Parts: sequence; structure tokens; C-alpha cells
Amino acid sequence: MGQWIPFAEGEYLVERAYLVTPQETATPLEDTTIEIYTGRDGRRHMRGSGKVKNILMVKLLEEDDIMDLLLDLGEEFKYLMENPELQAGKVFSPHVKAVVKFSPKNQWKQVSQENFESLLARLQFVEH
Repeated sequence: MGQWIPFAEGEYLVERAYLVTPQETATPLEDTTIEIYTGRDGRRHMRGSGKVKNILMVKLLEEDDIMDLLLDLGEEFKYLMENPELQAGKVFSPHVKAVVKFSPKNQWKQVSQENFESLLARLQFVEH
């Protein structure tokens, strides 16, 4: 993937994060962070986590097996992570939130503030 991560090593808070299907159905992640670290290969890598109501994630998966991740790190740092690797708990109670871990399969794409807000306005959020 090359050196595509523009941040130094460390942990970063994500202001807003959303799991989004190709049909623009979504659910928010809460308490989301990303960690940038240097791997054995000398390149920076990224992994992150956030909390989600698993029942809502299941509803998204019923619609499509592919989910993208929209990340807002503040200011001009808005990104789209296409079809990341996702790992989530298996509790499906309507009110339980569990941690979902994510890591990119591909280079993430920076999104302009205007495009980010336009996409958010089109999203249909799932409910339980």
C-alpha cells in the first residue's frame, strides 16, 4: 500500500464515524479511535475501534455484505475506508453496544468537507 497514512504514530479520537452500505444505509459508531503504528516492515499501519449496537450492524449486513467506513477526524481530515476488515462481538440484544474493530484492506480516500456532509445528508440510518 505504500506510505499513505498522513499521521504520526499515536492514538487519535474520531469525531464522527459511520458504517455505510453501498445503498447509503448507515449506523453510527461511538467512542471511535484509530491507532497509527509502525509495523515490522517500517511502514505506518492503522487499526481502530468503536462501539456499535450489533443489532443495527446485523441489519446493515442483511442489506449488503459490503460496508464502508466514513471517518471524521476533525477539520479537513475526513476519510472513506472502503470495505475495511471488520470484527465485532456476537451479542444481538437491541440495547447492547459492543466494540467493532476495523482495519483497512486498501488505502483510505480523503473526502472534502462538502462531499462528506453531502453523503451524510443522503444516509438513511437503521433503527431497531
